[in-house]
Amino acid sequence: MKKLLSLLICLTLAVSFASCAAAAPGGTIRVANWDSDTMIYLLPIISAFEAANPGITVEIIDIPSADYNQRLNIMLNGGANFDAFWIKDGDTTKGLVDRGQLADLSAYVARDGINLDDFSGLAERFVMDGKTVALPVSTGFYVLFYNKDIFDAAGEPYPTNDMTWADWEAMCERLTSGSGAAKKYGGLLHTWNACVQNWAVQDGKYTIMDTDYSFFKPYYEMALRMQDAGTIMDYGTLRTGNIHYSGPFLSGDIATMPMGTWFITTMIQRIRDGESDVNWGIAALPRPEGVPQGWTVGSVTPFAINAASNNKDAAWEFAKFIASPEGAKLYAEGFAFPSRSTDATIEAIATADGMPEGALEALKVTNISLDRPMMDHVLEVNQMLGEQHGLIMLKEVSVDEGLAEMSKLSKEIQGIQ
Repeated sequence: MKKLLSLLICLTLAVSFASCAAAAPGGTIRVANWDSDTMIYLLPIISAFEAANPGITVEIIDIPSADYNQRLNIMLNGGANFDAFWIKDGDTTKGLVDRGQLADLSAYVARDGINLDDFSGLAERFVMDGKTVALPVSTGFYVLFYNKDIFDAAGEPYPTNDMTWADWEAMCERLTSGSGAAKKYGGLLHTWNACVQNWAVQDGKYTIMDTDYSFFKPYYEMALRMQDAGTIMDYGTLRTGNIHYSGPFLSGDIATMPMGTWFITTMIQRIRDGESDVNWGIAALPRPEGVPQGWTVGSVTPFAINAASNNKDAAWEFAKFIASPEGAKLYAEGFAFPSRSTDATIEAIATADGMPEGALEALKVTNISLDRPMMDHVLEVNQMLGEQHGLIMLKEVSVDEGLAEMSKLSKEIQGIQ
């Protein structure tokens, strides 16, 4: 009996110690991220988290944006010692799951009562094979940036929040003026294939994984018309010169530019630093004919825990914090759009110091169609679409020839007969 009693006491103490350890994880967690110095919200989030969790410190592994996906894959495949990471492109999540590189968060979610419904339908995208593999923490969607001074000089009313793409094309023609180095362009479409193809998936009826790409055609025809007319900057010039979209807009040479909300932070920071004096505004993204006002296209950024981490409990506490209402508030205060979005967080962003007048209405979107779905082969298909996009925009192939080749190659990649 004495031996049995001793064994029971030992077991009770062991369970007690284990419970305490689970309730109060600690140590340093190493977290991968990209271009951290541009993310106004990051340091406040880390500071608030560490203050609320004094036993845990966060060390950021910063990687340049252009190298992030490749370097992250090397780190994961090589067994690098880090605990968690932001997934830069949400559509890469399934590949990470297939390689067994994401920890299953389901037990943590259930234990801590995380309601996935609080993420406006985004969290369900990261439930794969019945497992929660990541939490959505922020979103980015396209809006229309514009230069008020160019509009004022042309006597043109500012863009409204209910314009079609045909309206935008006509507006760009009216706003284009001058020549040579003094030319002001009505618009800019960046060299990404997304900056033509996204407008074709804005209605939510199609995705880039469809193999009949005829739905791209009106937008390629529009882009080429505008390029020929000189109302947008030439694709070849942008690509050959490796010109980032921010340069021409920040220098005041572009009247309007469809771009993601992530550019808001850049605009505010460059103006604060005295590197630009553009008098800017934002409006809702133009929409296809027949699509409701407020529909846009964008992406989601999830946060995941490395399956090989030795400190998953502490990493979970950080994941839970950045996906919490407090984390959402800190994201919003840093001009980023949290996945746990409410009217209050949108208003906090729209009315923050540095934001242009009228931003609130422009940011009240009613639907965000994902630019890239989370499916097998999406990366390969998107890369192929980017290559064919360049050929169309350089006029090395016709629109019809390019779309036909996209269809053929997409079927090959996806194994569709």
